[in-house]
Amino acid sequence: MAVAPILSWEELSLHQGSGWLFRDLDLQIAPRDRLALIGRNGAGKTTLLKLIAGEIEADKGKRSIQPGTRIVMLEQNPYFTGFDTLMDFALSGKDAPPRHEVEAIAGQLGIDMSRSAGSASGGERRRAALARALASDPDILLLDEPTNHLDLAAIDWLEGWLQRFNGAFVAISHDRTFLERLTRATLWLDRGSLRRKDIGFGGYEAWMEQIYAEEARAAEKLDAKLKIEAHWLERGVTARRKRNQGRLEKLWEMRAQRAAMLNPQGAAKMKLAVDDVKTKSVIVADKVTKRFGDRTIIKDFSLRIQRGDRIGLVGANGSGKTTLLKLLTGELAPDQGSVTLARTLHGVMIDQQRSILSPEKRVRDVLAEGGDWIDVRGVRKHIQGYLKDFLFDPGLVDARVGTLSGGEQSRLLLAREFARKSNLLVLDEPTNDLDLETLDLLQEVIADYDGTVLIVSHDRDFLDRTVTVTLGLDGSGKVDVIAGGYADWEARRTKRSAPVKKAPVPNPAQPEPVEGDAQPSPSKKAKLSYKDQRDYDLLPGRIDDLLAQIARDEDALHDPALYTRDPARFAALTKAVETARAEKDAAEERWLELAELVEG
Repeated sequence: MAVAPILSWEELSLHQGSGWLFRDLDLQIAPRDRLALIGRNGAGKTTLLKLIAGEIEADKGKRSIQPGTRIVMLEQNPYFTGFDTLMDFALSGKDAPPRHEVEAIAGQLGIDMSRSAGSASGGERRRAALARALASDPDILLLDEPTNHLDLAAIDWLEGWLQRFNGAFVAISHDRTFLERLTRATLWLDRGSLRRKDIGFGGYEAWMEQIYAEEARAAEKLDAKLKIEAHWLERGVTARRKRNQGRLEKLWEMRAQRAAMLNPQGAAKMKLAVDDVKTKSVIVADKVTKRFGDRTIIKDFSLRIQRGDRIGLVGANGSGKTTLLKLLTGELAPDQGSVTLARTLHGVMIDQQRSILSPEKRVRDVLAEGGDWIDVRGVRKHIQGYLKDFLFDPGLVDARVGTLSGGEQSRLLLAREFARKSNLLVLDEPTNDLDLETLDLLQEVIADYDGTVLIVSHDRDFLDRTVTVTLGLDGSGKVDVIAGGYADWEARRTKRSAPVKKAPVPNPAQPEPVEGDAQPSPSKKAKLSYKDQRDYDLLPGRIDDLLAQIARDEDALHDPALYTRDPARFAALTKAVETARAEKDAAEERWLELAELVEG
């Protein structure tokens, strides 16, 4: 039986500029809906959230809402001007949440609400805005890029809170992992229309390509011009899928090569290539230690970074990512050890500071100093063609920067910096304010970049798709060096923090041994049974086999067309991955128990 919606819009239409932003949209939100709202920058996603919240008026349409329904919106860029402290911001307005509720959530998020609103960082403001929104006890929670400026610990906490949340939520986010874990249905805002599919974000890309393929087939029945457009559309979708798969295969090869260099087992295999490795090295850190006061930020860290490496830095805010980045780029000197940079190293840093993007400047002023041509890493290109490479309408060449959206400004900054000639690229939180399509473009550009890349990011999926080595920091000074992406680092952390079997508590009723009684030798280890010994010997191989099986099945699932081409195989592979992961986890736990016995 269908559940009645608590909010609905019928024939929702909004006029913007010289035309309709969208027209005749139908939308229903039911209790406990978990909706991903997807669409390109400029499609009107944030505007649609504001219409749902009742913050702006539509030009046409009927809005129905159950009496007493409380709607709360977490804005992407909340307005903090005029508030002395973060708590003043959180308790402002006629629908302000109770102070004790704000304090409780702020404590879990680790934010001091007495901090000055004017001097608070982006992460602190985001936490304060979250505390205000979540403490308001909403029936419908509207989230506009909720993970922006949050570290991994805060994102994990937010995901856990939303999983327990009894109301409905609609989320706009570029964080694929966040959407895949939480959403159960997808709203796709595309070219002025809104589609809904009751599948989580994990099935969105397959659904999107199915829609494009259906449109292409329908267009083939029309005139010759539309046939050409349909052919271009179909070819573009297919080519993109092949490019994505090719990039991932190349990334896996690079990870395998780095794993052989980093793991002790690979030392013999790599011995013959030592000289070649040294000549390719661009940054060499040798037993680096850095302290600030009594706190050790980085301790005894060593790594040889080669030309072409893609290095990801992950960890909670304050764990030392920025310090390590500055050490690796030579901006900061270590207290002990050394960092050697290749003489030919020439870097470009892309961060979230948009100071170079003056609102009054034109796009051509930012890219080509007012001209029509731009040098892109030594190759001369026309500015309009280069704009198309970064998903801009070439007609925007004379648009003022101030008229661009936040996502478009981020894309313009990327286009400007990627044009500069360099062999080291440093990206500091590059995914903020980017839509999913632009993230795909950024991954392509990074994959095609000839130099070395250092990336600081909290976007887990982005790291899994781009980096070959992950440097994980936990705040203690230790840096984990892992071949692979975020998922590989998380697996290492999970294995390390697996619960250790506790020693049995002595029984008070059992008499203490008296002098002269025979007692077991403390150095004698417990002998494993035949079955235990067999499991101890064979389980590591079984775990490796399961990991290989999971990798093969997930590789097959990466094919976006599989869902529509063979839904039964898609379901079977998904089930197989779940079963294999459960068996792998059980095998690892069993082996750890046996290892403890072997160690005495």
